[in-house]
Amino acid sequence: MSVTDWHASPQRAVLPLGDPTTGEVRVPVALYDLDELQAEVPLVLSRTEAEQLRDSLDTLLAGTLVPVPPGGIR
Repeated sequence: MSVTDWHASPQRAVLPLGDPTTGEVRVPVALYDLDELQAEVPLVLSRTEAEQLRDSLDTLLAGTLVPVPPGGIR
């Protein structure tokens, strides 16, 4: 098994949850090794991290690449 074969996908039929007090966002994801399910876990993000991830995904979906600096999601 190699971690380069791993990937994550949103869990089907499970919605992300947000805490309005702390701003924490929990996104339920399924972790796979190739196509074999390994675990289902929440991806926990701060409000700022969730906003940056959303902005980066919006940009990628629009067809524009966004460079990712070391240690960052944006």
